[in-house]
Amino acid sequence: MTPLTWLYVPGDRPEVVAKAVACGADVVIVDLEDAVAPHRKEYARAATAELLADPPPVPVHVRVNAPRTPLGGADLAALAALPGLSGLRLPKVTSAGEIVDVAERSAATIDGAPPLYALLETALGVERAYAIATSHPALRGIALGEADLRAELGVRDDAGLDWPRSRVVLAARAASLPPPVQSVHPDIRDLDGLARSCAHGRALGFLGRTALHPRQLPVIEVAYLPTAREIDQAEAVVRAAAVEPGAQALPDGRFVDAAVVAAARRTLSLARRGG
Repeated sequence: MTPLTWLYVPGDRPEVVAKAVACGADVVIVDLEDAVAPHRKEYARAATAELLADPPPVPVHVRVNAPRTPLGGADLAALAALPGLSGLRLPKVTSAGEIVDVAERSAATIDGAPPLYALLETALGVERAYAIATSHPALRGIALGEADLRAELGVRDDAGLDWPRSRVVLAARAASLPPPVQSVHPDIRDLDGLARSCAHGRALGFLGRTALHPRQLPVIEVAYLPTAREIDQAEAVVRAAAVEPGAQALPDGRFVDAAVVAAARRTLSLARRGG
């Protein structure tokens, strides 16, 4: 099943993590970095290790501290080999070498590196998006960290981030990675704004979104599932391709070739998730 909803929870709140695992998110992201105060880092790591000693009922990723810092190194050493870990999210990645380093360090202690996900949160990271996306087979996805990037660039209007967003979408596609997951919408009360933002993100090529609160999850899921009209159009494309393979025009004037058929099949696959 294609994950559409990814819920961040602070690693030093195990009671909140337990609720998050049962709240309906496709993936839970336990945050050991920005969401945890310095004096709570060790406790958060220990609580997360306890959670991941056995596989939870949903995939759980962990956003570790910067891997080349002592805190990040300790996070990797404690968590990378645990059976309940589905992915490591690496913050503020600026080079391919950082991904290779984490993959090699992890593989030295377990049979292969865990799935890695790079968060690009600086101008340098975005500029090197393709090199990072192709850095190592263990890397399974890239995404933007928009709060830090917005601050670094001095962007005041949301449209100012559209170029970095498109840059990351293109880099992921060029590297044969899944479409990036959209960054969080920070106002957890503004569900109408979240829906509009999701529609914009979807138009740019994102698929799914990270959330800060369970109330955001249904809005994100609806926004990223195909509409009835999109499903009808995709079914027409697939039917036409089954009757006459190769490039052709549909009665409504749309031109159908192999790429359009592949996109239609992706739409129908995603629709089955919602059904």
